[in-house]
Amino acid sequence: MTDPDTSPELTALPQIWDLSCQARASHSDRELGFVLVNQTQALVPYRQAVLWLATEGVFSLSGVVQIEANAPYVLWVQQVTRHLAAQSPTQPCMLTAHDLPETLAREWADWWPAHLLWLPDGLADDATRQSAGGSLWLREEPWGETELALMAQWSGVWWHAFRPHHRPQLKTWSSWKARIQQWLQPQADRPWYRQRRAQVLMLVAAVLLFPVRLSVLAPGELVAAHPVVMRSPLDAVIETFHVQPNQTVTKDQPLFSFDQTLIRSRVEVAQQTLATAEAEYRQTYQQALSDYKAKAQLALLAGKIEEKRAELVFASEQQQRASVLAPQAGIVLMDDPSEWIGRPVSVGERILRIATLGDVEVEAWIPIADAIDLPEGAEVSLYLQASPLSPVSARVRYLAHDAVQRPDGVYAYRLRATLSRATDHRVGLKGTARVHGHWVPLSYWLLRRPWAALRATLGL
Repeated sequence: MTDPDTSPELTALPQIWDLSCQARASHSDRELGFVLVNQTQALVPYRQAVLWLATEGVFSLSGVVQIEANAPYVLWVQQVTRHLAAQSPTQPCMLTAHDLPETLAREWADWWPAHLLWLPDGLADDATRQSAGGSLWLREEPWGETELALMAQWSGVWWHAFRPHHRPQLKTWSSWKARIQQWLQPQADRPWYRQRRAQVLMLVAAVLLFPVRLSVLAPGELVAAHPVVMRSPLDAVIETFHVQPNQTVTKDQPLFSFDQTLIRSRVEVAQQTLATAEAEYRQTYQQALSDYKAKAQLALLAGKIEEKRAELVFASEQQQRASVLAPQAGIVLMDDPSEWIGRPVSVGERILRIATLGDVEVEAWIPIADAIDLPEGAEVSLYLQASPLSPVSARVRYLAHDAVQRPDGVYAYRLRATLSRATDHRVGLKGTARVHGHWVPLSYWLLRRPWAALRATLGL
């Protein structure tokens, strides 16, 4: 009969006690990993030891201070441990190279001795059949049942000390997936409404139903609200510009003048034509005293005189309109004046605009894909490129019914918005306008554009 005082279990108690004290005295998970793979020699003999974590891979190696994650040995160990964790997630087992698939067993002799002891996390949940990690112990001699029991006991103590110190580094999608699955496991001692899964679903539903303001972004700029458009009063050639862009003008100040050479010639021709018509009338009037036929032509010649006089008046008025005056005070809005000088223009062609000081509003172009239903007086915020931190606030005055083609070839709806308060920014500054619509659930706000694109693609 074996003396109970000399049994291997009792003989190993001091070593397990000493290792437990070292585990309690450790201050970090790295210290605990070092104790496990290196100090366990005091309990049982082995050649190599590996600590593997499901979320981080190989965590500690015996006799190695710094682990190279891309080393061939580490990559092969990763494959072996993942296989063992899938085959035996909660129960220890003793293996040799014949117990592994051929693809893994082929390199066994290059890295390991003959016998392996696999010890998974002793505190893993049996219901989930998932292990947080495990340890590998290798040596030339086979592992005995007594040694297996001692190692399992020490492994349980070590995992109990390791968990409070370890904060997993979630670097891969699989580690995130494992952590989320572990966190969402059902809790048998809680009602359904206190289960984490139910709380997450309720939180997601609340977030998707959370009301947000539907809004769209569109290119916008500051434009004159009610400018006076100065058009050409006659067919002529512009000779001189008396103002410059963005210049402040007063009422009746000269803006531009036409070349009067052709206009003066027209006046002179009209004067000569009128004088000829009057002379012909006087001659015919004298002949009418003795000639009955000449008397019948007097009415026709009188009408011709009125026609020539009207032509002279029209030519004189054109000469007076050759210098265009400002009808009101304001700011001149136009391009480079040099592009107009010497250029022939026709009647009604727009040349420049005059905007009243402070008469400014927002103009935006909403693309067809972003055309949303806008409430009356919807809010508009214009973020100017020259001053992005000071948006200009306005309210929609009107939104065009038909989309028009812009110079860049995109069809869009013209929007005009009246400023909520005066601004110091000048007309012509451009930026991005945010147009605020109705309140909608967050789910609608997220799915509006994808759903519209899907319908346009599939024709749903």
